Amino acid sequence: MPPRILINRSLCGRVCSCPALVEVIILDAVKKNVFLKYKPLLQELVIRDIKVRYRKSVLGVLWTVLNPLLNMLVMTAVFQTIFATTIEFFALYVMIGNVVFAFVNEATTRGMNSILWNASLIKKVYIPKYLFPLANVLSSVVNFLFSYVAMIFVMIVIKAPFRWLMLTSVVPFIYLVIFCYGFSLLLCSINVFFRDIQHLYSVFMTIWMYISAIFYSVEDIAAQEQGKIISQIINFNPLYQYIRFFREIIIDGVFPGITHNLYCGGIAVLMLALGLLVFGRAQKKFILHI
Repeated sequence: MPPRILINRSLCGRVCSCPALVEVIILDAVKKNVFLKYKPLLQELVIRDIKVRYRKSVLGVLWTVLNPLLNMLVMTAVFQTIFATTIEFFALYVMIGNVVFAFVNEATTRGMNSILWNASLIKKVYIPKYLFPLANVLSSVVNFLFSYVAMIFVMIVIKAPFRWLMLTSVVPFIYLVIFCYGFSLLLCSINVFFRDIQHLYSVFMTIWMYISAIFYSVEDIAAQEQGKIISQIINFNPLYQYIRFFREIIIDGVFPGITHNLYCGGIAVLMLALGLLVFGRAQKKFILHI
């Protein structure tokens, strides 16, 4: 019998007082080493995704370096020149926000369509369906790493300080990957049954970008009249908290405290649990709708 996600209600009832929140228990996947068994397939899916994305492109993967640089140049020219912002190392400030947002946008958008894009393969042979959104998130990780190289280049140009603490940026990145994978599982489950989400999601991402403080300071917003409510909304935004985590490490040279870590890590785990719950319940019906 192929590995599958099992729902164990009695165990959840003993572990958690709210079994409606946690009902998905991955048993077979752990016992039968699903990830090791399908590791070659996952690698091929990631490589295929990268190749297809840049097929017939002259610059190819180089665009993963150029895109964040060009976006940073535009935003820096507009907001630093016209609006005269006083944020220290503003180009780097914008670059970090752009890189993190671009990763979330790319990973979740592609993850949302992963089941539909692989419908023909799913109909022909058994493959654990959760591998498809995972492959899209991992291919986006590759792009993030190239963008990180572009960010280092910006730091050299603007003479921003390099610190050993930058190595700890792997911590918020792990939180971010877990968050994106959970969100992708949720989105692709909904997208199979409600295709209009593909069009609504682009609008949602635009709104999400503007409330993530990519090119402005939350402190400046809070200082304005009626800005306190807006700043509270921004602080509640998990994407802003991930961006802030990176900025504190790279720009300020400070590793965030336990509260910030618990918030970012907790949101990532909750999103993963929600994604697994919805995906686990919906995946048996995918074949009827793709």
